[in-house]
Amino acid sequence: MAAAARARVTHLLRHLQSTACQCPTHSHTYSQAPGPPGKTADYAFEMAVSNIRYGAGVTKEVGMDLQNMGAKNVCLMTDKNLSRLPPVQIVMDSLSKNGISFQVYDDVRVEPTDGSFMDAIEFAKKGAFDAYVAVGGGSTMDTCKAANLYASSPHSEFLDYVNAPIGKGKPVTVPLKPLIAVPTTSGTGSETTGVAIFDYEHLKVKTGIASRAIKPTLGLVDPLHTLHMPCQVVANSGFDVLCHALESYTAIPYNMRSPCPSNPIQRPAYQGSNPISDIWAVHALQIVAKYLKRAVRNPDDLEARSKMHLASAFAGIGFGNAGVHLCHGMSYPISGLVKTYKAKEYNVDHPLVPHGLSVVVTSPAVFTFTAQMFPERHLETAEILGANIRTARIQDAGPVLADALRKFLFDLNVDDGLAALGYSKDDIPSLVKGTLPQERVTKLAPRAQSEEDLSALFEASMKLY
Repeated sequence: MAAAARARVTHLLRHLQSTACQCPTHSHTYSQAPGPPGKTADYAFEMAVSNIRYGAGVTKEVGMDLQNMGAKNVCLMTDKNLSRLPPVQIVMDSLSKNGISFQVYDDVRVEPTDGSFMDAIEFAKKGAFDAYVAVGGGSTMDTCKAANLYASSPHSEFLDYVNAPIGKGKPVTVPLKPLIAVPTTSGTGSETTGVAIFDYEHLKVKTGIASRAIKPTLGLVDPLHTLHMPCQVVANSGFDVLCHALESYTAIPYNMRSPCPSNPIQRPAYQGSNPISDIWAVHALQIVAKYLKRAVRNPDDLEARSKMHLASAFAGIGFGNAGVHLCHGMSYPISGLVKTYKAKEYNVDHPLVPHGLSVVVTSPAVFTFTAQMFPERHLETAEILGANIRTARIQDAGPVLADALRKFLFDLNVDDGLAALGYSKDDIPSLVKGTLPQERVTKLAPRAQSEEDLSALFEASMKLY
């Protein structure tokens, strides 16, 4: 990095670190809503997670599971690439062996859009299915969740369940069909969560649907599927796990999140950090620190790839109930506004910034910014990632974690910031505009952020090294 550019980034990060009130009580200014007497912030959290079955070869049990559920007419969702690979064939063989009638939908789009969601929803409505199986990464599992939801609620408008302020954010009250998720990547943790993310093409931003009601009935976590992942897919998936763990562990505590819901059905899936999610987040981060580099560098390292497959589920349990914050909120316009960048080793016919890459590229700047709130947690995570914190001061928590992240990303040959993904300073206003509607996650950040703060964060993320 040129000396002038490095100095500018250093100045921005110091400014971000030093400004704003350092009192956690004043880190957010949420509106208050009626709740139990005397309560304005929430006072409870709720853990919701899919049933998870883990083991090499466990996918072959899916036909028996559906038979046990009494399923007669099943929708199998996947994408074109996976439809030709062993994980899908194993599922189809198991369904056939157990006498389960099924139809295949293999038009899932990698990084789905509202249009691709609606195509899958139409297929699901016409099929009148009584169960679903999703085989793939987060794109497939999220698409299948949406198809199940809207086929089960056929008179709903698409935006009814989409997160506010883009959609209406209505609670899901209709019963859904059973959904079995078979993840083939180690990143999204979507097999554990009630979240479905997509690009809303009209606004060129990512948004989603978040409800405990749409989480899979069962996740079959089979580490053998990880051997089919290209190395760059392993890396970018792992970065998603990394940020899921970091963001959920550093999110605003559940009892500081406002408003307190007047009815438990209105309590969001993303509730803030809490004692149970914390355990899963820290353990997932420890696995990432130990095994991600091995999993990327050696495709035959079954131990490392198996551990990362578990870490994805662990982090999913953590963030699926605590939530994520700024790295994810800022990632959505990074993915949605992509111009020409095409990620290596992704077989797609459209420009693509993989989700994990779009999330992790801002992480050094983000955690420098948030570290003044709960600095002990930022130092703890830095140490897990390999930083020596014995002489670190509390006020240095942000730079220490940022340096640990930069080293981690440099070792895995991550593109040098947003500029390497095709963005420039001229794009920052659009990136900020795309972040502002992401209040579902940005308001979980431990520190409130202005438009000027977001601009500085994007500018500081133009180059990493």
